[in-house]
Amino acid sequence: MSTATHGLDRADKAATGSGPAPVRQRERHHGGVGSRIFNGFSHVFLVVWTLMVIYPLLWVVMSSFKDDSEVIRKPLSLIPDKLHWENFGRAWTEGHLGAFFLNTVLVLAGSVTLTMLLGSMAAYALARFSFRGNRLIYYMFLSGLTLPIYLAAVPLFKGVYNTGISFPLLGPNKHLMLILVYVAWSLSFTIFFMHSFFRTLPDSIAEAAQVDGASHTRTFFSVMLPMAKPGLISIGIFNVLGQWNQWYLPTLLMQSVAGEPKHQVIAQGLIELSVNQGYKSDWSGLFAGVTMAMLPVLIVYIVFQRQVQSGLTAGVGK
Repeated sequence: MSTATHGLDRADKAATGSGPAPVRQRERHHGGVGSRIFNGFSHVFLVVWTLMVIYPLLWVVMSSFKDDSEVIRKPLSLIPDKLHWENFGRAWTEGHLGAFFLNTVLVLAGSVTLTMLLGSMAAYALARFSFRGNRLIYYMFLSGLTLPIYLAAVPLFKGVYNTGISFPLLGPNKHLMLILVYVAWSLSFTIFFMHSFFRTLPDSIAEAAQVDGASHTRTFFSVMLPMAKPGLISIGIFNVLGQWNQWYLPTLLMQSVAGEPKHQVIAQGLIELSVNQGYKSDWSGLFAGVTMAMLPVLIVYIVFQRQVQSGLTAGVGK
């Protein structure tokens, strides 16, 4: 009886994990080793990926402080012999980068503002109200995500050209037309993103505002839109980055007139700068121009990094 009792006790302890369990310990040991190996490979991969991303950016920035001879003699060096700040002034004036920046800021100020306003209003109406044709309108907006912009190049250019005949402010080489095209190009993704975000907001708050006498417009602008601030910041950053780096649409609709850069935006300006500075062998000026065009995007993302992450995860968390 004693031997049988002790055997049962050992079996119970092994089953509950309170006693010696060699098999379980070996399983946990092998699982722990596998987990550590996987974590080690993950950390190595992340370190390699970080170096692959950071090194080219750092190389471009540091090359902008070199002179042309140093760029050619020591192309991979990250530490310049002397800081040549005049490279930035030469790229800003002789490379017309100042005009490109001004045009880009004007276009983005109008296009991002209109995109966020119209996109959030449409997404709110489609997400919070039920009416006939709701899903059809929503899917029509989503279909814009499936259409490559290259397929619409010819009808888009012809439409802009014909519109410009009747309305000169909306013709080719006009900033107002580029703003409207940017809005149409960015509206589908904005509505898709904000539609999912507005659906996560509680109905009780909107109902309480309407009980207090607020109209639908007042409820949207004073109650629901402030609650959607994380989503607005996230999609706003995406629109800024996408429109800042857009090259095809400006090239199609904002062609230079007699070589004058006054109508061009930053993406076009970088292409022209690379061609002109390449002919002049002004590599330091080219690197300076690329650095000035790159830094605003990096600053925007670094400053709003937490807001972007919270906006992307808010809908999942709710």
